[in-house]
Amino acid sequence: MSTLEWTKDDQRAVDTARILAADAVEKVGNGHPGTAISLAPAAYLLYQRVMKTDPTDSLWLGRDRFVLSAGHSSLTQYCQLYLLDADMQLDDLKALRTFESKTPGHPEYHHTKFIEATTGPLGAGVSMAVGMAMAQRKQRGLFDPDAPAGESPFDHHIYCIAGDGCMQEGVSSEASSLAATQNLGNLTLIYDDNRISIEGETKIAFSEDVSARYEAYGWHVQHVDWTQGGTTYEENVQELYDAIEAAEQVTDKPSFIRLTTVIGWPLPTMAGSHNVHGNKLGAEEVAGLKKVLGFPEEPFAVDEDAVAHARSAAAERGRTLRAEWDEKFEAWKSANPEGAELLARVSDRALPDLELKTFEPGKMSTRKASGEVLNQLAAQLPELWGGSADLAGSNNTTMKGEPSFFPPERSSDEFTGNLYGRTLHFGVREHAMGGILNGITLSGLTRVYGATFLVFSDYMRPPVRLAALMGLPTVFVWTHDSIGVGEDGPTHQPIEHLAALRAIPGLDVIRPADANETTEAWKGLLKRVDHPGALILSRQDLPILDREGLGDVTGVDKGAYVLREASSDPKLILIATGSEVQLALGAADKLEDEGVPTRVVSMPCQEWFDQQDEGYRESVLPPSVSARVSVEAAVSMGWSKYVGPAGASVSIEHFGASASGDKCFEEFGFTVDNVVATAKGVLG
Repeated sequence: MSTLEWTKDDQRAVDTARILAADAVEKVGNGHPGTAISLAPAAYLLYQRVMKTDPTDSLWLGRDRFVLSAGHSSLTQYCQLYLLDADMQLDDLKALRTFESKTPGHPEYHHTKFIEATTGPLGAGVSMAVGMAMAQRKQRGLFDPDAPAGESPFDHHIYCIAGDGCMQEGVSSEASSLAATQNLGNLTLIYDDNRISIEGETKIAFSEDVSARYEAYGWHVQHVDWTQGGTTYEENVQELYDAIEAAEQVTDKPSFIRLTTVIGWPLPTMAGSHNVHGNKLGAEEVAGLKKVLGFPEEPFAVDEDAVAHARSAAAERGRTLRAEWDEKFEAWKSANPEGAELLARVSDRALPDLELKTFEPGKMSTRKASGEVLNQLAAQLPELWGGSADLAGSNNTTMKGEPSFFPPERSSDEFTGNLYGRTLHFGVREHAMGGILNGITLSGLTRVYGATFLVFSDYMRPPVRLAALMGLPTVFVWTHDSIGVGEDGPTHQPIEHLAALRAIPGLDVIRPADANETTEAWKGLLKRVDHPGALILSRQDLPILDREGLGDVTGVDKGAYVLREASSDPKLILIATGSEVQLALGAADKLEDEGVPTRVVSMPCQEWFDQQDEGYRESVLPPSVSARVSVEAAVSMGWSKYVGPAGASVSIEHFGASASGDKCFEEFGFTVDNVVATAKGVLG
């Protein structure tokens, strides 16, 4: 192992980070100082000696990625960015947890430079780090598959710090299990084993041997103990450095380093107490810390020489690393002009001109139509990949002829693959799947989708929310979208899910009515690159509409469009989504026969419609027509804004039943006759 050069200036910089963490929390009156104080040496080691970082460029393609899964300890990261001079200054630390500061309570992607992921929901960072590690391997396969190990400009490592809370959350278990199956040797997870949570010592609720758990997963596991009396700073940091170096030598499995610490050390009286986890320390304890470390008592009295040392060393190291990488990258570009062209396109998340077929009239489920669209996209978008949480055959998410993404020895009779494959297998791990998808998307050079049944979107709601919060163009595919699921019964029949998903700000929820609307939905999803989208698809076959006399299907991109116009000025508007559009068309036929001019509007995406200008929205739903009925096999919540006070909704406000899909629709009022009756009630 390498001997770590660790000077007094380095130690002074670490102690500067410690007093800054204490002072920042003290100033604002709330926050999480304890872990930031005790982990300062580990964070300094990563940023100053281990990770490839260019302090002048937060988007450098060759950088290593760092994810602070223990996001409450945001000062662990902010203080190191300050010491790097990475767009973080002392005033930013003084503004901790205040409005519009660069230092929010938890790290936020797109808000603060050099933050790779929004973290805070415990365990989420672990799943996103796994996704980043998978993305790194995929990107190498896409752009530079034949380069020797460690020699490609697309090679980088992912480091993650997690805490006791992350280890308790199930998502970390799901993701860590899959990381071992994927042999992710480019991932190192450091577990801050301080045995403290908000309620006190973790032993009251958490007694497992976490190292043994990770050994059982198949990780490379090491233990570094910083609680031994008499151990010097230098020896502590050298031991962790040795463990990190050992981890980097293991390339066929992810690495887990259990770092046993005392939270808040070296606080004079409160080290090891749960009171330092999520509270300010108080003036007396902060003064005691500064006395122990040899700092003046006044707030934010940093050691300018130590800060200058850290910044100078980081800048020099960054320039050297960047120059070495730039040379490799320029050589790669010269040797791979087509790859360089592809890289330029995907870096901008731009699309080529897509050529997708039109489906002829007939019958097809929208899940099957989606599968056919994916097969057409495969050759046109080499950066697109994805899979399912053990439901590929039901979700129709496997591109034909494409190998799976896993080590070759994982191949089965059903699926063969390689390290750079395209079909993802998440296993029955919906929550981890969502986080991994976000981690892949955060890596920036590919587009990814993941699928399960709509009812199981409940299992993965947290990462869907995080995708929206971060503005990531992650694609979620959810099939089996209603009581049309049939015999699997109410446990598998989504009722409230569309409304619940539409409630997430920044998430597009698209429920196409037929195969051609599904094509347009995919186009619309892929061209929107600043927020996530969800494709909601049917299990059962639906009519592929004969477009003669109907509105142009490209109207899907506007969220809603006039599918069929009334015979004269409309007196009634029927608004429907998905499988219920056919009911609206059938009801309109009957109402027109009875002399009621009826417009049918297909509204696959409320969010896209709401983004249109007022003129377009009123052209589809003119204010003069107050008689409106929405038809959707889900709760009616959210439809009042479209049907208005004089309108009504054909909906289901209770759970379903175990019966055929057709029987469920009939029993619960999703029939042409009931839509007609509801419309007549609105008309009076």
